[in-house]
Amino acid sequence: MWMLGLDAAAGEEGLFTARRLQYVSAGDVAEWFRAGSEPIGDPERRAALWRDLARGLLASYGGSAIEVLARSEGRLGGETGLLKRLGEFSAYSDPLAKKAFLFAKIAERRGWFEPSDPEAWEVSADNVLMRLALRSGLVPEGPLAEVRASTRAAFKELASAAGMDPPVLDDMLWELGRNDPDILGTDAGELREPPRDPASAWY
Repeated sequence: MWMLGLDAAAGEEGLFTARRLQYVSAGDVAEWFRAGSEPIGDPERRAALWRDLARGLLASYGGSAIEVLARSEGRLGGETGLLKRLGEFSAYSDPLAKKAFLFAKIAERRGWFEPSDPEAWEVSADNVLMRLALRSGLVPEGPLAEVRASTRAAFKELASAAGMDPPVLDDMLWELGRNDPDILGTDAGELREPPRDPASAWY
């Protein structure tokens, strides 16, 4: 999708600016991100998220993502930090703040943002990392909210013990979990995930 987006942007100056994206349609998204005969999934929802983001940026930040970073004043967490500001937009409002943390990681690694509160970094407890935590015996079985909270706490403690930044550990674990979804714990024994909840797709 990144490469398709670059190709689309090369054909229209200012394509991915807030002023342009406030009017983006499902047809636009479908056209920009078509890979051969393969259409992108749910272009209407994606277009709606972009419109919400673009209009919010125009209303509060002069249409500039750089202004979002500047207003955060080097804070990742807290009421005025980057995560809270990104959470104002539908595209970044998920309870895990997974996309907000991803944006923060990209911004930091490109030198656009240096958090003064690195303790605010969290590992995103999505289904990939929860599966690893359960199967390695780091966290006990339980309801979604409890497993999610326990996973975040366990991997944050692991990052500290390993002398790693949580975003780096997050990258490594997520890649491992995606490449080998059936990985099981060894030191903890042959572990299996708890039975799936038929009412939830969380695991």
